[in-house]
Amino acid sequence: MAIATVLVAQTPAGGPPGGAFKGAGKGKGPGRAAPQYRLEKGLPIDTRPETKTNDHSLWEGQTRAPYEPSIPYNVKLITDKLQQPWSIAFLPDGKMLVTEKPGNMRTVTQDGVVSEPLKGVPKVHFQGQVGLLDLALDKNFARNRRIFFTYSENVNDTDSHIVLDSATLNPAATEITDVKRLFGSMPALSNQRFGANQGGRIAVDRDGNLFIAIGDRAPTPPTDYGQQNATTIGKVLHLTPEGKPVAKNPFVGKAGYAPEVYSMGHRSPEGLAINPSNGDLWETEHGPQGGDELNKIEAGKNYGWPVISHGIDYNNQPITEGIVEKAGMEQPRYYWNPVIAPSGLAFYQGNQFPAWKDSIFVGGLGGQLLDRLHMDYKTNKVIGEEPLLLEPGIRTRIRDVRFGPDGMIYVLTDTNSLLKITPK
Repeated sequence: MAIATVLVAQTPAGGPPGGAFKGAGKGKGPGRAAPQYRLEKGLPIDTRPETKTNDHSLWEGQTRAPYEPSIPYNVKLITDKLQQPWSIAFLPDGKMLVTEKPGNMRTVTQDGVVSEPLKGVPKVHFQGQVGLLDLALDKNFARNRRIFFTYSENVNDTDSHIVLDSATLNPAATEITDVKRLFGSMPALSNQRFGANQGGRIAVDRDGNLFIAIGDRAPTPPTDYGQQNATTIGKVLHLTPEGKPVAKNPFVGKAGYAPEVYSMGHRSPEGLAINPSNGDLWETEHGPQGGDELNKIEAGKNYGWPVISHGIDYNNQPITEGIVEKAGMEQPRYYWNPVIAPSGLAFYQGNQFPAWKDSIFVGGLGGQLLDRLHMDYKTNKVIGEEPLLLEPGIRTRIRDVRFGPDGMIYVLTDTNSLLKITPK
């Protein structure tokens, strides 16, 4: 298929909110509730009133960092023929392996050829926010062709949980075989009452072990699963490629604690990535109304949900006691109030976009943007923010973002498209 290309650049200061661009590529426009962002250098991009009216940040720039315009870029539409895509991984032969939430894996070529569904994928529980979720390649994939993937699985007629499987991808990338169950989160919960906020992201560390983010499936008002030591929901887990707890996990051997747990107190993690420059683990997480978070994840730390939050519940009531800080609980390195519903997370890699060095890229579902956060890694604080992919015809819900081996940025959307961002 032909790949549509459009050059985009942020609207100069004083231009119309949300950006005004001409010649945008084929695609669906922003939804009716999409925020309109202010693009004026040095001022926060979000002018909406805070959802939690008594919120307060703990340091300057913890939220509403100043707008930092940077460079124009090109956007290529590789394909818009996917079906609810959720995650992407890059194969050595140049193809991309994509999961689709209803339960399919497909390959996509750089020129937009989408394969038939791969054979051998297990049956998934597909409902609303969940189905077939993340995937990652084994550290030794070039030798063993092993992949890991997460999905929601029914355990009976009413309850489900998130599971981690491994499998072998055949050389033709048409089938997976030798599917093995590595781990299942617990407890399983009701699909009707606890159907949302399930997580599922995977990050492979330098040793080849796996970090897995599992949401707490919180209803309104929220349960405290994220604070329960013996459960594996509302947690970030650290597992070996065989699905066992990593020996150095902080709670191994501690009575009453799940040994797989690396960190706790999480609500709805949607992004998980390792900084390739230093091995640090970072996560994006949905708050309720307000309080979306960017967290630096450290072993044994408690990230507070639902004890502390920069948001309020969907019934407009405070979360628990309505507090935003407490001794012994970690603050997000950045948060959004109101929400953008952060999704996939990627660290700048390569040298294709020098102006974007020291940046983290966060997809936004409700915010309908690719959010570039300029980081000061000495303090782990955000010092600038730039909303990307706002142009009409391209702006939509962003599901995943990755840097490819070519140094380009690849974006999956909820309008079934795969985009590629390249330098001007």
